[in-house]
Amino acid sequence: MNKFGLMLIASGVFASSALAASSPRAVTAAGVVEGTLEASGIKSYKGIPFAAPPVGDLRWKAPQPAQKWRGVRKADRFGPRAMQLPLFDDMVFRSDGVSEDCLYLNVWTPAKSAKDKLPVLVYFYGGGFAAGDGSEPRYDGASMAAKGIVTLTVNYRLNIFGFLAHPELSAESPHKASGNYGLMDQAAALQWVRKNIAAFGGDPKRVTIAGESAGSWSVSAQMMTPLSKGLIAGAIGESGSLLGHNAPLPLALAEKNGAAFANAIGAPTLAALRAMPAQQLLDTLKRPDAPWLTAIQDGYVLPRSPLAIYTAGQQAKVPLLAGWNSQEGHYSNVLRDNPPTPENFSKVLREMYGARADAALLAYSGDTKQAANDLAGDLFIAHGTWKWLDTHARTSGQPVYRYYYAHPRPGQEGAGHSVEIEYALGNLDTNKVYAWSADDHALSVQMQTYFANFIKTGNPNGAGLPEWPRASSGKGSRLMRLDVPSAAITATDDAHHAFQDQQRKTN
Repeated sequence: MNKFGLMLIASGVFASSALAASSPRAVTAAGVVEGTLEASGIKSYKGIPFAAPPVGDLRWKAPQPAQKWRGVRKADRFGPRAMQLPLFDDMVFRSDGVSEDCLYLNVWTPAKSAKDKLPVLVYFYGGGFAAGDGSEPRYDGASMAAKGIVTLTVNYRLNIFGFLAHPELSAESPHKASGNYGLMDQAAALQWVRKNIAAFGGDPKRVTIAGESAGSWSVSAQMMTPLSKGLIAGAIGESGSLLGHNAPLPLALAEKNGAAFANAIGAPTLAALRAMPAQQLLDTLKRPDAPWLTAIQDGYVLPRSPLAIYTAGQQAKVPLLAGWNSQEGHYSNVLRDNPPTPENFSKVLREMYGARADAALLAYSGDTKQAANDLAGDLFIAHGTWKWLDTHARTSGQPVYRYYYAHPRPGQEGAGHSVEIEYALGNLDTNKVYAWSADDHALSVQMQTYFANFIKTGNPNGAGLPEWPRASSGKGSRLMRLDVPSAAITATDDAHHAFQDQQRKTN
């Protein structure tokens, strides 16, 4: 062979090596995955299976181990999202369609080697346990990874596929429980992280879980399920927990509801339900009598009521950072089509609370529009988040940090539900709908830095940031108002939560 031929071979080898260098690999327990080296230097691995496809006989069963593969598996595109209807117009997906075969996760890592032992963030998407996906740009993990954190998004089963309880399902279960398959998926993903994250440069003992809305409900659930015991080092909850008005249904009632709906759709047996094609089963949720399915107090995944578990101090005793937004609900949710006048608000409170209406008026005093907004938000998700923070502060012996997010998106009146996500995760630029200002970007940098500090140390504070005080239980807790500018304040909503606490006890 002549010199030129040798040069070609050498250049070919070099090109091959360069290609390999640009396509990072990691060795998981199931096999080798090959990801993508992003222009930023972050390595991304998309669509890694963390469990077997929950199809056929595995529909409505606990997630099973992923099958091992030989050779190198490409991990350069998002796996399919869980079966779901198009429910929320703010959801943008980068995944390729929906499928029952949906148990995939995504990893973004800045690690130079598997020895780096970086802190880890596992983020659960929101969507009412009915929709959502780990491919949504607002949850993209590259920005957090650039802060020195191995970041993951995790898919889990939703709606009728993830939360159907049924007497036959409970009967076949070794735990005599059914309904919390989506929560089991999340726990299986955390088990995967414990076994595999070191291969991506992460520290399996420094895993913080986080999520918004149903993702935040999920965080509160993973902190108390035995399936995730010992897998969590910290927790972040954005708007929501299972300790509020939307507590999980008892198993017996959930089974009854599931059986009634199965009969209504012409599939009275488990065999008939499992025989239905996935799309046909999903389409039954378009019926007006379709239930909104959510977490269940099943005696296994959730052994007791969430409030009882946290009150007894049986949850994961880890640092918690959580809060909610200034306009989680809108006054129209309680006043319907009526304007926010004192007369209309008083009338509605008397309809809602009867003999306790005067106490409600006293608790929700002041500007009527804001009071009605606050009531709507408390009934939806804010009070449950407060109860989580307050109870964990009482029983965990761990630091708790509370926030109140008050900065609206450009052109909006208030900080509505979910608007903080892009700010917190450093992903404003993934949302092209809004003309983000310098103030928006400055707040995003600040909020993301607080979150990153908390993930790394269990404390959001750091150089150049307004001091975020620890929260306490009971009245007068300190918290961080996230706004332009942000500032530490004393809670002004104690009366709201005292009233809602009493109302829950009387119901």
